[in-house]
Amino acid sequence: MSPAPATALSQPKVVTGDYGYVLEDVPHLTDYIPDLPTYPNPLQDNPAYAVVKQYFVDMDDTISQKIVVHVNSPRGTHFRRAGPRQKVYFKSDDVHACIVTCGGLCPGLNTVIREIVCSLHDMYGVTRIVGIEGGYKGFYSRNTIPLTPKVANGIHKRGGTIIGTSRGGYDNKKIVNSIEDRGINQVYIIGGDGTQKGASAIYEEVRRRGLKVAVIGIPKTIDNDIPVIDKSFGFDTAVEEAQRAINAAHVEAESNENCIGLVKLMGRNSGFIAMYATLASRDVDCCLIPESPFYLEGPGGLFEYIEKRIKENGHMVIVVAEGAGQELVAESLRATNNKDASGNKLLDDIGLWLSQKIKGHFKNRTDMEINLKYIDPTYMIRAVPSNASDNVYSTLLAQSAVHGAMAGYTGCTVGPVHGRECYIPFYRITEMQNKVVITDRMWARMLSSTNQPSFLSTKDIIESIMDEAPPTQLLDDQVAENGLVNKETTVC
Repeated sequence: MSPAPATALSQPKVVTGDYGYVLEDVPHLTDYIPDLPTYPNPLQDNPAYAVVKQYFVDMDDTISQKIVVHVNSPRGTHFRRAGPRQKVYFKSDDVHACIVTCGGLCPGLNTVIREIVCSLHDMYGVTRIVGIEGGYKGFYSRNTIPLTPKVANGIHKRGGTIIGTSRGGYDNKKIVNSIEDRGINQVYIIGGDGTQKGASAIYEEVRRRGLKVAVIGIPKTIDNDIPVIDKSFGFDTAVEEAQRAINAAHVEAESNENCIGLVKLMGRNSGFIAMYATLASRDVDCCLIPESPFYLEGPGGLFEYIEKRIKENGHMVIVVAEGAGQELVAESLRATNNKDASGNKLLDDIGLWLSQKIKGHFKNRTDMEINLKYIDPTYMIRAVPSNASDNVYSTLLAQSAVHGAMAGYTGCTVGPVHGRECYIPFYRITEMQNKVVITDRMWARMLSSTNQPSFLSTKDIIESIMDEAPPTQLLDDQVAENGLVNKETTVC
């Protein structure tokens, strides 16, 4: 069995059909290793699946990316449905699987690890499973951690990751050399968009060498900034935990005279946590996110709004995402463009900066004395175990990843599209970031909840529309109904 020529690498698998049907398919081991033998899926003898009417997913099942359509709309883009297949491409005894977690902490990491281990063992009879310690660099600088159902038992009740994580340390050739030398043939990579880019490069190198290795990504980002999928695991938990900080800020603000409770939440480039936490709380008077610019001074500015709310209510709660207002901080502090080990720009502390600006404004330019309580729960939220909703979601992700690897799929990530688990090509996950669309209904709902001004000029609104921001699965049908359609997510 010889590998396919190098010219076949990185070519998207696109299948077209009648009425504008497009399937953005994912790679398969047989794309570059022809004539691989297949084996009956062990699930057909699993008593737990005896009650299921249809054991296996039909090979022609696909999931539409767009569900809001008109009578003459083309069928549009579809993704391959995830789930167990009738035939598998690995014997259980031949599987040597590894799991690696990369990037920052996120609720649900241990749940995903546990369910990958238990799914491989309990559904497919796999016994050789290891954890790569400390992120990507663990492939070539650390020992592996044996993982069994006994080791993984109960870890979903703990925060963090039992196999450790890190930023940076990515060396493609060293990683694939380690995979090849250790005889690993299934690689499960849990991480955000940067990690998934690395996973895509690992798949390409594996394919170039003609190795029978399935590379599957599980998208992880607490900010919910991964596109295509409905949401990322850990997001629900983050929104729920953010309520505690907002509630504390509200109690402080309400209990003290002329008090402002300021809460900084996660959201480097996407303000989903801040927006959803604000909507869920109903105690927030102002929400600031990276996608919506704001200004401090002058008519319609933040300071004017704060004065108005304090005079009306005697207190105020502000929620700000960590990536909001960075251009204002940069102008004020002459910030540098330093980056972390993952290549992300190091953000200035908008919460601390904003609290100082608010205090300075009221001290120097008004007769009103204020109290300000600043709360930053970032690392407390990242470190908690996932809630019930994220536990179930993480289980589905892990099981879908295992089913996909056993069925020979590779070079893809897993995630729900309109509630159905799918296999999605890496390039669709890494080509852009999921962001709040500030011209749609969900943002309008948030504004009506806080009664804050939009801080947008007519020019800002027009520019936002012209940017053709991608519609997000979390934000139901607002973009489609408002006529804001992204050319990269609509196939005609």
